[in-house]
Amino acid sequence: MKVMNMVQSINNALDIKLKEDDSVIIYGEDVGVEGGVFRITEGLQKKYGADRVFDSPLAESGIIGTAVGMAVAGLRPVVEMQFSGFVYPGFNQIISHAARMRNRSRGKFTTPMVIRMPYGGGINALEHHSESMETLFGHIPGLKVVIPSTPHDAKGLLIAAIESNDTVIYMEPKRMYRAIKQEVPEEKFNIPLGKAQVISPGTDITVVAYGAMIREVQKAMVLAKEAGISVELIDLRSIYPIDRDTLATSVKKTGRILTVTEGPRSFGVASEITQIINEDAFLYLEAPPKRVTGFDTIVPLPKGEHHYMQSAEKIFYELEKTVKY
Repeated sequence: MKVMNMVQSINNALDIKLKEDDSVIIYGEDVGVEGGVFRITEGLQKKYGADRVFDSPLAESGIIGTAVGMAVAGLRPVVEMQFSGFVYPGFNQIISHAARMRNRSRGKFTTPMVIRMPYGGGINALEHHSESMETLFGHIPGLKVVIPSTPHDAKGLLIAAIESNDTVIYMEPKRMYRAIKQEVPEEKFNIPLGKAQVISPGTDITVVAYGAMIREVQKAMVLAKEAGISVELIDLRSIYPIDRDTLATSVKKTGRILTVTEGPRSFGVASEITQIINEDAFLYLEAPPKRVTGFDTIVPLPKGEHHYMQSAEKIFYELEKTVKY
């Protein structure tokens, strides 16, 4: 196995699929010659040519709309939104066409396409560069929404996303692009979409997170261990479909749950997880489900961003309070 960061593992996944499947194409703003803002697609145009890896106009609606047409025609486009905050002009294409093409055509047409986008804060970026709005996509019938937290999962989930016959929103926590490295198999493998992973088994409380929040929870777990609290950490991996069984099984064991997300508090993924536990594991609860989230505000500009972001201390505070309830 080779040691990779997330940038390298995503690039490797794209390389594998381009090589084995001629229907896979990649395009977006600056992804061809430059390899994208974060150099995710670096070297792929040189290897596979400008017919399969190419730059697009600065028009998100056009990028997604053409991908819908290509997917219906038999290709498997993988398009990149330069930042998740730039995707909004393309929402009409996602909601009105990509997400409902199979239903509209009664199964005659599908849209096997992947929309990649770096998301989240923590890198002192400008407005529209730091949103964590995965809930918007998770609420749209017909979409799958995937968020990896490690280089290993980034590769396996992306390969599965490209091979899916549904439109997949693939959100990449950009603060994790080069934050960690780990061993990743060089050969092809995939991770099933919709299946969470129990990263660390525990007995006192279940903590659910995904993307960059996994690392923050792991920092909080160091404080929890010092306090004698055993944490079961679950990486959700897929926002939709969501793994109800893994969540309920864990809470039936621990009796408590804390969900950690980066995005705004109201109507978020944490709220959905709380309701799932109320429906599937209510009689096992020893404390009310709790959540640590962002605020119902626009993400602040760099000088104030740290007030918005989650930290090990914030997470541990709620974790300990829930255990002692």
